[in-house]
Amino acid sequence: MIRTLSALVLAMAATLCGATERPIQLADKAPVQHIVVPGDTLWGISAQFLKEPWRWPEIWRMNRDQIQNPHRIYPGDVIVLERDENGNPLLRVRKGMRGDGKLRPQIYSEKNDEAIPPIPPNIIEPFISQPLVIEANELDGAARIVATQQDRVFLGEGSVAYVDDADPKQEKWQVYRNGKPLHDPADDTRILGYEAFYLGTATQTRPGQPATFESTSATHESGRGYRLSPATKPTMAHYVPHRPESSVDGRVVSIYGGVGSAGRGSIISLNLGNQDGLEIGHVLALERNRTVTQRDENDQKINVQIPAERTGLVFVFRTFDHISYALVVQSEGTVEVNDFVRTP
Repeated sequence: MIRTLSALVLAMAATLCGATERPIQLADKAPVQHIVVPGDTLWGISAQFLKEPWRWPEIWRMNRDQIQNPHRIYPGDVIVLERDENGNPLLRVRKGMRGDGKLRPQIYSEKNDEAIPPIPPNIIEPFISQPLVIEANELDGAARIVATQQDRVFLGEGSVAYVDDADPKQEKWQVYRNGKPLHDPADDTRILGYEAFYLGTATQTRPGQPATFESTSATHESGRGYRLSPATKPTMAHYVPHRPESSVDGRVVSIYGGVGSAGRGSIISLNLGNQDGLEIGHVLALERNRTVTQRDENDQKINVQIPAERTGLVFVFRTFDHISYALVVQSEGTVEVNDFVRTP
């Protein structure tokens, strides 16, 4: 079936999710057109055309439903920069560009032609398919390894384990161990959840209490007391980059890998989740509040608050109730724990 994005040109930009009143600014040297190739991402293409890539829905004239369920863009499509009757920029897509530069109808197969993703899937796929955070209220009820065959201390691939509290209808599972509690930087007494360190996969071969499991893959050794969660098929949501509808004010909780700072391409966690209105595709600005010490007229040291400085942008790709994971897509310096994330 021939697909077209012309249906996207439906709603005025002023009614968009989080749209701002200031005019859209094109990027310096924005191209007249771009031929989509494998490896492209929505974020990368948007950055070619826009100084503020999160305004992608506006330049396409998308409404709220189209942001969450957009028409797909495929390699071979041609994105064309045009102007409306008022001179405002807009983008359209033309289908079926061939190597000779001529446009002709082309049929795409969902099986053989992959739509381009919002952000690089190779970076975030493990963070979509593997457990990252165990909510505080889920920890007590999680399935747990209570014994191993022949009382082995550690399990490897092919080992047999016995598990309590496993759903008998669930066959495929992931094994993890609890990490440190994730405290809210804005309130250290509040625990947002617990880090989950992925250890491998297991299959339930015989339901029961305890149930019999076989380890099918192992990235690290696991054993008695470690927990399991149902395996889920990784899905890459095709939300387009967009800014939140309301004001967001959150913090960076942690940087994946336990390092002290991060940069472009790093994965970070935030102290906001879907219960706080955050959703996949939200683009947030990274900011840092600084204080400097100087001396007053009495030669006494005083702290002076410096206005917040923007240090980059992040793209939210996975949300839990009170915590989210985001990819640093733009960085003008290091990203550190306790940095702020705000509506751009």
